[in-house]
Amino acid sequence: MTRRYLFTSESVTEGHPDKICDQISDTILDALLYQDPCSRVAVEVVVNTGLVLITGEISTNAQVNYVTLARQKIAEIGYTDPTNNGFSADSCAVMVALDEQSQDIAQGVDQAQEMREQTSDEVLDTIGAGDQGIMFGFACNETPELMPLPISLAHRISRKLATVRKAGLLRYLRPDGKTQVTVAYEDGQPVGIDTILVSTQHTATIGDTTDDAGIQEKIKAGLWEQVVLPVFEDLAVKPDSATRFLVNPTGKFVIGGPQGDSGLTGRKIIVDTYGGYSRHGGGAFSGKDPTKVDRSAAYACRYVAKNIVAAGLATKCEVQLSYAIGVARPVSILVDTFGTGTVSEEVLLQLIRQHFELRPAGIIQAFGLQAIVAERAGRFYQDVAVYGHFGRPDLDLPWEKTDKATTLVSSVKQLLAGVS
Repeated sequence: MTRRYLFTSESVTEGHPDKICDQISDTILDALLYQDPCSRVAVEVVVNTGLVLITGEISTNAQVNYVTLARQKIAEIGYTDPTNNGFSADSCAVMVALDEQSQDIAQGVDQAQEMREQTSDEVLDTIGAGDQGIMFGFACNETPELMPLPISLAHRISRKLATVRKAGLLRYLRPDGKTQVTVAYEDGQPVGIDTILVSTQHTATIGDTTDDAGIQEKIKAGLWEQVVLPVFEDLAVKPDSATRFLVNPTGKFVIGGPQGDSGLTGRKIIVDTYGGYSRHGGGAFSGKDPTKVDRSAAYACRYVAKNIVAAGLATKCEVQLSYAIGVARPVSILVDTFGTGTVSEEVLLQLIRQHFELRPAGIIQAFGLQAIVAERAGRFYQDVAVYGHFGRPDLDLPWEKTDKATTLVSSVKQLLAGVS
């Protein structure tokens, strides 16, 4: 019997209060790593009407102006008009309350337990995990970038919404916005688009239209033509006459951004990853340097899962890692292909241990996570802080490469030959 079900994922634009915070946090991280690649950073940002608070712990030799960095990022996002947006780069207050990293934590990161207890002298055992925790990575064959279709579509619409706004194609749009896409599945495969939801901040009037109903009708028509239809041009699964299209369901969205709601770094972790399609360990990414396994190990999990799917060893794959603070090697590794694997999970686990470096120092080295900011002219992490950290064809992300796929296929053939 055919099983039909719906799955929904959401995205937010760069002007969403939480995403403002993520981007400011990662802008600060970029600036610090650019000057001092060994900076230890854990920065969180809070925004509210007229206020930006930068807090957390930093140990670095870099010298940066945190206030200027915050204002520049807010202006880049589009908050430059306090009259229409209720929040502006020039008029908001920026407060800085930063401390140094705890020495108790630093000693475990600077020298992993394996080195301290002299159980290893390998260079990659020099850095211990910056915290305990669990991380998940996921990949599936629903899209060319090997991401679940619902989150891929939600991000596409959010990015297009921002592009249209910045290009001035729909002049009534403002920076804050959210999107949501519900995909219909049959037997695990996407077959249609059930619902598309777009909530976008807008001006109080559009031309000579002042009534809310008329404004919303104009916004709906404009978004369908300029945002939604272009997103689906190159896709096999498209909206049809049965697809619901919801726009600003409350009836208006004039008050938005930090004026409408407070924001906080790390509050959009599902948007940042797989849209709820895969499990999540709970750790946020933004504002954290690569010694924090919440970030770097989550990137490594994605890299492993994506290469397994790219190699044709599964159509769906989830990888879990766990770490102990101050210890280099993962406490545990789990791989699950949900019954789609062409080989057993035991074989895949053997391949992971053989071909993927999962110690923090090894992950940093493999992806160039400390040097990459300087290599890209001082800008890297702030660009993945919005529209997702995975499945980004618009960015050249090292953890999105599938350069291990051929090696995995060869190794499987050798293992199976050995078994037979």
